[in-house]
Amino acid sequence: MIFVSLLRAVLVSTCLGSSVAQMVTQPQPEVSVQEADTVTLDCTYSTSDSDYYLLWYKQPPSGEMIFIIGQEAYKQQNATNGRYSVNFQKEAKSFRLRISDSQLEDAAKYFCA
Repeated sequence: MIFVSLLRAVLVSTCLGSSVAQMVTQPQPEVSVQEADTVTLDCTYSTSDSDYYLLWYKQPPSGEMIFIIGQEAYKQQNATNGRYSVNFQKEAKSFRLRISDSQLEDAAKYFCA
């Protein structure tokens, strides 16, 4: 069994002296899946910026932050990276991560940013 833990984050970026608040919410506190299953992790966001980049990271028990996949807001096609893919819905401000064929090394905390 794989244990996947999710956290939430609030991001603030500063550009030319003005700040743009960005809120990222991950509603699932934790998810358990069987090896070889597919799991989808939810992420919603809000931003006042028109040009942005969404990211998923994972943090295994070793503590390192590992970049998994990213999506530019202006791209229409959903990003994929091996067993990882996203379902990006700009209008709904939704950025879901899909992990196919789950493996033991997928046990980690996942961060949407």
